[in-house]
Amino acid sequence: MTLRPGGLLAHAVRAIEVAEDTIHVVVAILLTGLGLVLITDTVRHIAIVLAGGYDLPVIVLAVLDETLLLFIVAELLHTVAIAIRHRGALDPEPFLVVGLVAGIRRVLILTAEAEQSFRWNPQGLELLILMALILVMAITTLVWRHSIRLHRPATAATTLPPVRGRQPSAGGRQG
Repeated sequence: MTLRPGGLLAHAVRAIEVAEDTIHVVVAILLTGLGLVLITDTVRHIAIVLAGGYDLPVIVLAVLDETLLLFIVAELLHTVAIAIRHRGALDPEPFLVVGLVAGIRRVLILTAEAEQSFRWNPQGLELLILMALILVMAITTLVWRHSIRLHRPATAATTLPPVRGRQPSAGGRQG
C-alpha cells in the first residue's frame, strides 16, 4: 500500500484536527466542572457573608467578586463552545470581554480594599495599569466590532431578523 504525499498530509491534518477538538471538549468539561463548583461555593460564601452580620460594603464586595468570577468562567466556556462549533475558528471578542471583566473585577476589589488604607505606591500603580489595560481592551473591542462591520457582506444587512415587536413595512424597511 503506497501513500501519496498529499494523502499523508491530509491524514496528518485530520489527526491534528481531531486532537484539537478533543482538547476543546476536555477544556469545556473542565470549565463546566469548575463552573458548578464555583456556583456552589458562591452560594455558600454569600450565605456566610449574609449570616455574618449586616456590613453592606462587605456583602456587595463578596457578591460582586463571586459573580464576576462566575461570569469569567461562563465567558470562557462560551468561547470554547464557539471554537468547537466553528472547528477551531476563534473570535477575539469573547477573550476581550473576559479580560475586561477580570480587569474591572480587580479594580473593584482593589478600590474596596484601599478604602481603609490607600497606599499610592503599590495600589495606585496597579490601579493606573488596570485602568490603562481596561481602556486598551475597550478600544480594541470597538475597533474589532467596527472592522467586522466593514468586512461583512452587503447581503448580511438585508438578512437580519426584524427587531422584536416590529414588523417590516411594505417597502421592506423597518419602521
